[in-house]
Amino acid sequence: MLETTIAAIRPADEAAMATARELHARLTKPVGSLGALEELSVRLAGLAGECPPPLPEPAAVAIFAGDHGVHAQGVSPWPQEVTAQMIGNFLAGGAVVNAFARQAGASVTVVDVGVATSLPTDPAAAPAGSNPAALDPAVTGPAVLDPAVPRLIVASVRRGTRDFTVTTALTRDEALAAVQTGIRIADELIDAGAGILLTGDMGIGNTTPAAALIAAFTGVDALDATGRGTGVDDPTYAHKVAVVRAALARHTPDPADPLGVLAAVGGLEHAALAGLILGAAARRTPVLLDGVIGVSAALAAAAFAPAAVCAMVAGHRSAEPGATVALRHLGLDPLIDLGLRLGEGTGALLALPVVTGAVRVLHEVATFDSAGVAEK
Repeated sequence: MLETTIAAIRPADEAAMATARELHARLTKPVGSLGALEELSVRLAGLAGECPPPLPEPAAVAIFAGDHGVHAQGVSPWPQEVTAQMIGNFLAGGAVVNAFARQAGASVTVVDVGVATSLPTDPAAAPAGSNPAALDPAVTGPAVLDPAVPRLIVASVRRGTRDFTVTTALTRDEALAAVQTGIRIADELIDAGAGILLTGDMGIGNTTPAAALIAAFTGVDALDATGRGTGVDDPTYAHKVAVVRAALARHTPDPADPLGVLAAVGGLEHAALAGLILGAAARRTPVLLDGVIGVSAALAAAAFAPAAVCAMVAGHRSAEPGATVALRHLGLDPLIDLGLRLGEGTGALLALPVVTGAVRVLHEVATFDSAGVAEK
């Protein structure tokens, strides 16, 4: 599956991009007056291979959840059980991502790809309107993109990664299984009609493997890739940097071997998100990246298939320093910068109207000729 997905990813369509630029020059506005929105719409035309590109709707947020063996090293003050508890909160509609998704009219799909503790899936305890049934993606029917009802898919590869300070976080087969899960979820959501996918994540301690991935793929020092996550104090932050640095020294991951990098120091949600991005790129569907977890996964996707960057839109600049490092390496400029560091897909959802607006301009704004407006 991975090989065929990579083979389907193609570079942007230059003719469609040229058509989009020419159309912008004829619209009733000064050329360049919409700034970065103009180039964004041009990029999306290149991805779609047509101008104007399809409106990026409906939107579907895919939240991949997993736990991390490196949590045992004290890199996060939060207990690991919070990962599963937050899945319950997502399904009940009580998290920030749910509030933002309702505002945007986006569906929310939560995928357990490697949670270590039991999920709150007792139907008797489910809040009204939630859907806590564990759905096997191998047998479930077509997805329904319902913004009102969050959906859970259980596709666990293993119950959390191993501690990468001791051994590799995953075997290559486990990393591959997680990547392919992400590809399947992308296909399922796009087949259900999604016009844009948004990356989301949940996993206590997952900024530590994200930092390791960013350092491995970009070559920066662990200090430059590692942030404070949920807001750790100075001693914990220094320890976290040391943990990342030691893991990189132990495994010496090769950025030319993205599956090996994911196996050595990644998380199951990072690998699955890389698959989601690859799956969307193969289907020429845009992916709106959230924070540091999403962009660390995007680095892996770009290492598998450089042309996958054509499908990526950077939703926001996470407060985590590694996110800026990763975005620079990918050549992406974030649409908003609000100092966010929550994850879940929240920053991507806030940026979604910007993406939609950029495309809507090409669909709906009159040209000087059609509007009878004089040009300069």
